[in-house]
Amino acid sequence: MALEVRTVKDRRDLRAFINLPARIHKHHAEWIPPIYMDDWRFFDAKKNLAFEHSDTILALAWRDRKPVGRIMGIVNRRSNELKQELVARFGFLESYEEQETCTALLEFIERWASGLGMKKLVGPMGFSDQNPQGLLIEGFDQEPTLVAYHNFAFLPRLVEAAGYTKEVDCVDYVINLQDGVPDFYEKIAVRVARQTEFRLLEFTKMKELLPFIQRIINLMDVTFVNLYGYVPMTQPEMDALAKQYVPILDSRFVKLVVRGEEVVGFIIGIPNMNVGLRRCKGRLFPFGFLQIAAAMKKAKRLDLFLGAVREDFRGRGVDVLLGAAMIRSAIGAGFTQLDSHRELETNLKVRAEMERVGGQVAKRFRIYQKPL
Repeated sequence: MALEVRTVKDRRDLRAFINLPARIHKHHAEWIPPIYMDDWRFFDAKKNLAFEHSDTILALAWRDRKPVGRIMGIVNRRSNELKQELVARFGFLESYEEQETCTALLEFIERWASGLGMKKLVGPMGFSDQNPQGLLIEGFDQEPTLVAYHNFAFLPRLVEAAGYTKEVDCVDYVINLQDGVPDFYEKIAVRVARQTEFRLLEFTKMKELLPFIQRIINLMDVTFVNLYGYVPMTQPEMDALAKQYVPILDSRFVKLVVRGEEVVGFIIGIPNMNVGLRRCKGRLFPFGFLQIAAAMKKAKRLDLFLGAVREDFRGRGVDVLLGAAMIRSAIGAGFTQLDSHRELETNLKVRAEMERVGGQVAKRFRIYQKPL
């Protein structure tokens, strides 16, 4: 039967939208299911505060009364106003290996975005860089990265055949921890630690860390403002971010550098939870949360989640102080690998830091663009 792309209009359509990736990736060994409770909250305009400053549309491709593809269109008005641009985003693209389906979904969003006066479409992206962004183009045999797509190899080819070209790439490094902290790195960290200006804070209990959560998010909001895809947050959005991720933080893998009472740098790691997510198939209840917790306790890979150093303190060893402390804690907890999370290919300073400690590029993600 003919392919038809239709807007998601009701809860039944939204259920099909949320559940479709599991059908498409049924035989994809590396794929990780989402936490479905989080998905329902994310796509609910009443619960996700990002909808308040964005125009959005969800669409499904149907053939023979079955969904065969999905896509989301986003015009983040706050981002466009800040950057003085007319850019729309497509995200959460899923399709079987069918060029017709992928092209039809993208053209649907192109027409929608053009109707809103947009001049370019980029993606895959969400509301901000805190959502999955970029299609995996290298490293398909690697374990998925936290909050990132792990698509089939055919999907980038379908997107490119629909007329899209590279906007920017992100890379993901894996660091082997079995050799310990490099000597030169440890020496720099020790030298920086001797300075009375800076103080490294490490934690053993969440109650010690909780008073710093707001200051960490504030620093992130200031330092990330010029990063590709990032959108400054309102206070309610900061509160929502903390509520989402604080429950899964392990205080041992949160490191801060302070000057007096000011947080000038931080790094956060999260034990890899992929095994638990696969076992519970994205369902937290009744026992999924226990499977995820058990997987995190047995994990051998620590995923770096967030990190930042205030701009006026960069180049003064704060990053080394944080990195060396994280590596020591990871080794002490029995981890054998450290995953850097996504780094913009243009962020040469961070990439140099990863390579200084022996990091190797394991995955590459691409954000595409097309003029409208």
